[in-house]
Amino acid sequence: MIEDLDAERAEAEFMHDYLVGMPEPERTRMGVTAARIGGGVALAMAADPTNYWSKALGFDPGALDEVISFYRTSGVRQAVIQLTGLESAPPELERGGTWIKLGADPRRVTAAPTSLRVGPVPDDEAVAWANVILDTFGMPRGDLTTMLASTVGRPGWQPFAAWDGDRIVAGANLFHQDGRAALNAAATLPEYRGRGAQSALIAARAAAAAEAGCHRVYAETGKPEPGGHNPSLANMVRAGLEPLYERDNWIWRSPGAGVKR
Repeated sequence: MIEDLDAERAEAEFMHDYLVGMPEPERTRMGVTAARIGGGVALAMAADPTNYWSKALGFDPGALDEVISFYRTSGVRQAVIQLTGLESAPPELERGGTWIKLGADPRRVTAAPTSLRVGPVPDDEAVAWANVILDTFGMPRGDLTTMLASTVGRPGWQPFAAWDGDRIVAGANLFHQDGRAALNAAATLPEYRGRGAQSALIAARAAAAAEAGCHRVYAETGKPEPGGHNPSLANMVRAGLEPLYERDNWIWRSPGAGVKR
């Protein structure tokens, strides 16, 4: 479906810009390499301590062998290959979690009340905003801080935050390109959850996407286990984003990865 392709490409482009747009020398120090393969992207961050940022997505399934070849020489220990409709996986891949892709007309995304102040991130608070996101996700500060903070003021990006007084307590990002927008990097400090920060940030970013001329806004989040609950999914659906399809995450590991020497 064209909608599915649009949604995947929107995510692929913001992930590509996070890594490739990272300033030097951080990009080199983190061992970032990237390739455009089969209409999508394959991204590698060899020095990533979280195993999160090495991903391949948005590509035609027929290019899977080329994607795997890219990772064999990338220096990463692990990568996530995101594909829909893969009937049989090669032995190098193991099934990971399932994500749900959502989409909406940004003009139809609704706001929810919050007592927190929500707005764009100013240049002088870029680092504080980035660290709130990293701390919430359990990712280390440092070069990843620079990567996230560098999107403040960069074309195509519109980072937003929620403040309690002068303190940033939640953050999220928006990337838009070619009429498509992608919501990403949403995080709220634990002690501030349940106060409407993420719902307000969804609405604020959707409004910014509409103002930028985007006709669709997309997001993705993990599919909960049967009987489970994902607050991010609930917030998105409540705001007006509709589930479009489910996508499998396949994990590739370098031979010998995880083996103690």
